[in-house]
Amino acid sequence: MHGAVMLDEKDGVVRPALIWCDVRTEKQCRSLTERVGAERLIQLTSNPALANFTVTKFLWVRENEPEQWNRVRAVMLPKDYVRFRLTGERAIDVADASGTLLLDVAHRRWSREMLEIAELPERLLPRLCESTEVCGRVSAEGAAATGLNVGTAAVAGAGDQSANAVGMGIVTPGAVSATIGTSGVVFAATDQPAMDPKGRLHTFCHAIPGRWHVMGVTQSAGLSLRWFRDNFGTVFQNGRDPYEQLTAEAAKVSPGCDGLLWTPYLMGERTPHLDPTARAALVGLTASHTRGHMIRAILEGVAFSLRDTFSIFEEMKLPVRNVRLGGGGARSALWQQIQADVYGRDVEIVEAEEGAAYGAAILAGVGASVWPSVDDAVSSLVRVAKKVSSRPDVVALMDDQYSSYRRVYSATRTIFQH
Repeated sequence: MHGAVMLDEKDGVVRPALIWCDVRTEKQCRSLTERVGAERLIQLTSNPALANFTVTKFLWVRENEPEQWNRVRAVMLPKDYVRFRLTGERAIDVADASGTLLLDVAHRRWSREMLEIAELPERLLPRLCESTEVCGRVSAEGAAATGLNVGTAAVAGAGDQSANAVGMGIVTPGAVSATIGTSGVVFAATDQPAMDPKGRLHTFCHAIPGRWHVMGVTQSAGLSLRWFRDNFGTVFQNGRDPYEQLTAEAAKVSPGCDGLLWTPYLMGERTPHLDPTARAALVGLTASHTRGHMIRAILEGVAFSLRDTFSIFEEMKLPVRNVRLGGGGARSALWQQIQADVYGRDVEIVEAEEGAAYGAAILAGVGASVWPSVDDAVSSLVRVAKKVSSRPDVVALMDDQYSSYRRVYSATRTIFQH
């Protein structure tokens, strides 16, 4: 999602793509917000200007690499470039287009006002499609490259978060997922655009026609544990995965880590702070803390960061009926339990681990008329494999720890802001 691919008049790539986690565009975000006004920007696109979003990357290239920008004749997102090479069609689904900051999310169409403000001609953009729509067919060139049959239908699909939600069955209001991959996402389906006036959540079109979703994003969720593994961790021992070794150490530590806190802002933070200058912090170290305490603090800190989104859901009165866990974090029994205790809710794990790929396959099946709708497909295919109950005594402890966690950002942010 959010990546910027730029093509020239011969459909060659102008420069390497700027991907979702490239946040060099803080200046362009400020400039765009000043031109439009923060409130008006959310009215137009349902979202604030973030350095992750695609249009800011186009503006950065235009300002810093004008010779390259002058060659640009078409723009698209990374997966849509794959589709283009496969079919020859320039197309994008409304779910992924929602993260460009050029879409009128509420009406599922390109925003002419945003295009005018950004000084981008609409002819640069791909054609908009719903996620279950057939938007092209495999060309002779695509067939030669892949072995697929010429004419095979290509369905629009979705970005990883919307596809993951479909794969986990998060398709109706009240259904919520908490996914820990490199980043972490709390995702809620809605039947109408639900906007946070402060812009702390993203409001996007869902991969299901006529539905939307809101999501909060933690930049460095699984990345926090990987960072610790790479720098202070261990290697495979006796064929055992290093993550299993790390979580085994953490499991020996009591919930709450004897007061140790981790804020996972290794790459700035999106929800709730919208602050690319935010920095991670390990707070409360004493001589009695061990490596296991640090690891568990990371696991709890990521869950606290995701809980921030649940707190905003409460403010917005968004229903939360059931919570399903996904991503690599859902494979760890310890992290499953930590999330249940931090959210104060029982959580579910579905059978299909690869939620995004599974969801993309479901969308393709609906597009190919294997199922009449996404709802029907999800009802047939998505099953809960496991439930994890929150523990009331630990929930109370985590509530206290979360209260302390929420004070760390405000106490440290002036150190890092310039």
